[in-house]
Formats: sequence, structure tokens, C-alpha cells
Amino acid sequence: MGFSGLVAQILLLRELLIVFSGNELCIGIILANWLILEAFGSYVLGRRVEISKFKLEAFTVITIIFSLSLLIAIYQTRILKGVIGISIGESIGFLTMFYSSFLVLFAVSILHGALFTYSCRIYSQFSSPNASSVGRVYVYETVGTIIGGVVCTYFLIPYYNTFQVATGLVLMNFIICLVLLAPVWKKGLFSKTVLVVLSVLTFFSGYLLFAGKTDILHNYSIKSQWKNQNIVHYQNSQYGNICILENQGQYIFFLDGIPNIITPIPDIPSIEEFVHLPLLAHPAPSRILILSGGAGGIINEALKYPSIEAIEYAELDPLLLDLLRKFPTPLTESELNDKRVKIKHVDGRLLLKTTQNKYDLIFIGIQEPSSLQSNRFFTNEFFSLAKEKLNKDGILVIGLPGSLTYLNKELRNLNSCIFNTLESVFSHIRVFPGDGRNLFLSSDSQEITQIDTIKITERLIQRNIKADVIVPWYIEKKLHQGWQDWFTHFLEGGSKKINSDFTPVGLFYSISHWNAVFAPSLRGVFSQLERINTGSVVIMFVVLILLHFFFRSKKRQFFKKSITFSIITTGFAGMIFDLIIIFTFQSIYGYVFSWIGILVAFFMAGAACGAMIITTVLARIRNCLKLFIKIELAIICFSFAFPFVILAAHEHLRHLDVFFIFRMIFLVISFISGLLTGSQFPLANKLYLQNSKNLSQTAGLLYAFDLLGGWIGGILGAVVLLPILGLTGTCITVGLLKLISFNIIATQPNRHLLGGGT
Repeated sequence: MGFSGLVAQILLLRELLIVFSGNELCIGIILANWLILEAFGSYVLGRRVEISKFKLEAFTVITIIFSLSLLIAIYQTRILKGVIGISIGESIGFLTMFYSSFLVLFAVSILHGALFTYSCRIYSQFSSPNASSVGRVYVYETVGTIIGGVVCTYFLIPYYNTFQVATGLVLMNFIICLVLLAPVWKKGLFSKTVLVVLSVLTFFSGYLLFAGKTDILHNYSIKSQWKNQNIVHYQNSQYGNICILENQGQYIFFLDGIPNIITPIPDIPSIEEFVHLPLLAHPAPSRILILSGGAGGIINEALKYPSIEAIEYAELDPLLLDLLRKFPTPLTESELNDKRVKIKHVDGRLLLKTTQNKYDLIFIGIQEPSSLQSNRFFTNEFFSLAKEKLNKDGILVIGLPGSLTYLNKELRNLNSCIFNTLESVFSHIRVFPGDGRNLFLSSDSQEITQIDTIKITERLIQRNIKADVIVPWYIEKKLHQGWQDWFTHFLEGGSKKINSDFTPVGLFYSISHWNAVFAPSLRGVFSQLERINTGSVVIMFVVLILLHFFFRSKKRQFFKKSITFSIITTGFAGMIFDLIIIFTFQSIYGYVFSWIGILVAFFMAGAACGAMIITTVLARIRNCLKLFIKIELAIICFSFAFPFVILAAHEHLRHLDVFFIFRMIFLVISFISGLLTGSQFPLANKLYLQNSKNLSQTAGLLYAFDLLGGWIGGILGAVVLLPILGLTGTCITVGLLKLISFNIIATQPNRHLLGGGT
């Protein structure tokens, strides 16, 4: 059950990420919806196990429907954009992400949640009918989750398509259910019927898998997803998804659903402006660095300059360049085969960190900080690193969304935030506003502020540059002083914040901008969210703690409510810890998709160990409540210590050995956070069962509240806490929330009686 749950979760997560343009913050929304639906299934559907006469058969039926629902959900995900009316390559707002992922996950998650409660009840029939049996099921499920994370990440996804993996999972579940039902097949008509249906489905799923019929379903769903476009290649890599469309010799390379490269005829006006204005602004460009997006036009235009001696081009995913060679065009062939071009299959920030070279120009081929991965190239830390690698007259070149006609607050805040961040690092900044993209040139040399139409035109002629768009009259229009004054006026009243790795406000403004375009009804919500800060959060929680001391209940039955509230806050903390680890890892390394399975696996391993340790000694614990309170305190301390550990280690990441070793710290942190959150569940069950004798209802209820807390954490963490408060503010929020539940539990009347005894 645990193995099936995590593999299903990873498959659907990756498929939804393609639909949601690779935005990592949607991970929180997807996981949150998964958890709330599991909670509903665990408590509402799972509690029917008590009135079921055929518990094992019912468990099998639910497993069958869960397995088949997974195949349907994958297909639904691939046709999702067409169903909700979103064009190919169009971004999706948070509200649409929420309800569409909720509908896709609905059946799969609810049924998987019900399986937990059924498992607890069935297992208790063959074990002791008390809290320890619930704890063991929790541990066994977590062990399956760990195995699922590792196997799916390293053995399934790299070699098989999504439908092959899902069908294999279905077959495995059906075979296990056949083994479970084998001893009871003679009990009655219902048992025999279930066994016959299961046998037929097992044979059919095996036929689909081993006869290669899953490829038919895979290809058909892909055609539906891309609205019957001519798909010449579709493949997942450990860094994302690449889909290539072809139309009359023109190739479009989509990365996670977003058009990235167009060959052999790219967007010439945009590329020429992005390349030639910075190169003409430099007195003598010789060595340049292009971080991402260089193939398909940018390199070609840069190679027109006779003074260029070397172009280093960093592209993280080697599959992209392999596919550019697999589907060659004259443009890409000339770019990638030129002797002056040195291709590096490495993350751009890692290349800057490790290289001893210095450059005349550094081009950032990423359009905007629309995800955690791309935001890493628009932060104070990155700009400082780039500055160190520039020569005396060196120029850093970035682009941001812009418009000369449709202006809004969100677009202003995005541009002003990144402008402020550049200004905090570089002495001089020159901006060329545009309809579609604003071009930012940053340098410590005054050269970029002194260039004018005459100088740029002279260099264009002297260097014998042949261009379609960058011609003298266009240069005169682009460099007109009126546009500089207009842009300065445009930034007035914009955000004064600085974008950083661990406080990615640039990402928040980018999301706000896209939501203003695609979901304008949420503009007011995002405007209010922007006002949240760590200080206001601290004040709110202090007030709540004080209110508890003045109005706390002295009724004994309040104890059960306090246990459930504590489990909710622990579920909230667990989800936030998981998101913070993903968020921080992506901010530092930029390739979390290749590590997300192992990070989740270590978190779940910690949860399994915590639950296993407590379950093993549960019968010998004299005062469960006292230990429960100590774990509450440990989670609080962990929350407050987390950012200090990360920030302290981050200061030493300039050393390469520390940089690579630091990844192990993430695994340790994942394990510890899982250990703390997982160890409370068995204790909570025993404490709750002191006043309730219904084991399956208690297990389903507390499991549901645990998942409810995770749902709240996923939504708030992805949309509010991480983008606005950043690493430190989010950890403080978790610590303060757990401090409330700690106070509620620790100040219970007659506390020594509530948790005592074995």
C-alpha cells in the first residue's frame, strides 16, 4: 500500500508538473490535495470497515478501483489543458492548479486513504487489537513508501514511460490481492466473484504490460495532450520533460510544457535585440558565457562578432542538446559545431562557482524567475557571483517580462524588485524597455550608461554585423532618452524588496504577474498576501498563546481535542519541512527533480524509524503524555534551528568540497524531520484510545487529522510562506504554531492522570 501510494504520487506529480509549466511551488498544492483527499478517504470511507462483513474482500475491491483510477488519472492529466481550455505553452494560475489537481487526484487519493484504515482493522485481527497494531501498519506503510521512492526514482522513471510504470504497479497490486484472497476463496459467492474478477483483471493488465499495449495508450494520450500536433519526440529526463513538435521543417522544443527553443527560424527580433545591444555596448567583446537557452539563435548571433574568441554555453540537461543533434537544422549545426563554442552539461550557477575564467559578457537565457530553479539566476547571491566572474568592462545581461502598453502593478513590482537587486550589486544599470521583454544591462563600468545611438551605430558598421532588426533606425528608436525616462517613471511606487535565494520575492512577483494575466480575480488576494511579514506573524501567534492562557478549558474531554490539534500541527510541520527541504535544495543546486525521490525517501525513513521505535516500546512507556510533550518541544527546537543550520552552512558553499558534501546534510535533515513527526502518531493513538475503544475509528480519525495538517501546510507553504516569508520566516511560523499546541497540551488540568499508566 505504501509503495503503491508513493509511486502513484510521483507519477501524477511529474505529469501535473508538465501541465503546470514546471513550477515547483505547485508541488505544495498537489501534495496538499493528495493529503486532504487521503484524510477524507481514511476517516469517512475507511470507517465503514467496522460494518463490513467481508473486510479482506472489501480491501481488495478498493485496491482494484484505486489501481484502475491511477491509469485514468494519468490520462486525465494529459488531456487537462484541453478540458479547461488552456492553450499549448500557456501558464496556469494557482486557482486553476488547485481545482484541476484536486479533480485529477480525487479518486486515487480517497481510495488510498481508505486502504490505511482497512489495513489497520484487518491487521489487528491477526495481531493485538490496540494502538501498537496501528503503529505497526503506519511503519509498514512508511517502509513501502521508502522503497517506492527509491525504486521509482532510480529504476522506473529513467527507463519506462508513465503508463508502463503505472500498469506494472497495477499488476503487482492485483497479484498481491490474489495471494491475500487465496485462503478465503471458498467462503461464499461474494469472495468467489471478487476472486474471478481479480483474476481476469490480472491477466488483462499482464497482457497490456508484456505485449507492449501500454505504448499505444501512452502515444494516444500524448497526442491528446498536444492536440494532435506532430510530435516527433517525447521523453522524461531526471531534470524534466522534453517534447518536440515539428511543422514543415520547423521544430519547437518544449521544456515542461513551455516553448524553449525554436529552430531553424527562431524569434529573430527578440534574439537579435537580446544579443546585439549588449555586445555593441561592450568596447571589445572576446569571451562570453551563456547560461541556458543559448542554442537556437543566441549563439548564432554572437558568433557574428569577429572579436569573439570563446563562447561557453551551460545547459543542465544533456538530453536537450542530444535531441538538438538528433533533429538537426542548419542553425543548430552551425552553433554547436563551431570550434569557439564550448558546451558544458552543468548547472549555470555551479559553472560560475567552479570556473577560473572571467568573461566580458554573461547572458542569462532564462526569461524570468517563474520557478525556484529559474529564480536562482535573479537573486542577490547570483548577481554577486556573476560580478566576480566579469572582466573590468564586463556586462551581465538578463531579460524580464515587459510591456509598453499593458501595465499593471504586478509587472511593476517584478521589474522593480529585480532592478533593486541588481542595484544592490552593480554600480551601473541600463534598461532597454520593450514590448514583451525589458533588457537589463548591469556593470561596474560607466560604459553602459554612456553609450548612445552614434556609438552603437558606429560599432555595428565597424564590426560588419549583418542583422535583420538591429539596424541604425531601430537603434535610434531603442536608445531614445524618452524610453529611459519612461521606465524610471514606471518603476516609481514599485517594490523596494531585494530578491534572494532563501527569500524569493522575485518568484512571488512573477507568480502574481501571471495570475493577474490568467486569473485576474485573484489580484486582490495576492495584493493582500504581499503585506504579510515575519513580524506580523510573530505578533499574531503571541496573541493566540496569550488568549489560550486566559480562556483555556478545564474540561477533561478537551484533552482529546488537544491531541487532535497537536496532530494537525504536526502534519502541518511535516509538510512544511518537506517543502522547505525541496525549496532549499532547489535554491542551492537547481536539480531537485533528480533528488526529490531520495529526499522524500529519507523523510519517510525517518518517519518509519520514529514510529517503529515508539511502537516497539509503547507497552512499556509509563507516561505517554510526558513523552508526547517532549516530542512537541523537540519539533519546536528543530523548527527554530533549521534556518540557522542552512544559513551557516550556506556561507561555506564557495568551497567545492563543502558544496557537494552539503547535499548529505539535506538527507540528514530530511531523516530527522521525519523522525520527529512520525514518532508522535503511535503515542497519539494510545492517548486517544484511553477515552475511545474504537480502534479503526481512532486510527482513521488521527490519520485524517495528520493529513489535514499536511494539506494546510501544502497550500500555505507553497503560495504564502515560502515565497513571501522565505526560509527563516517559514520556520519561525512552524515553530510558533507548534508552540501553541505545546502550551495547550502542557497546561492540561490533571495532566499527570491523563497520560499515565500502560
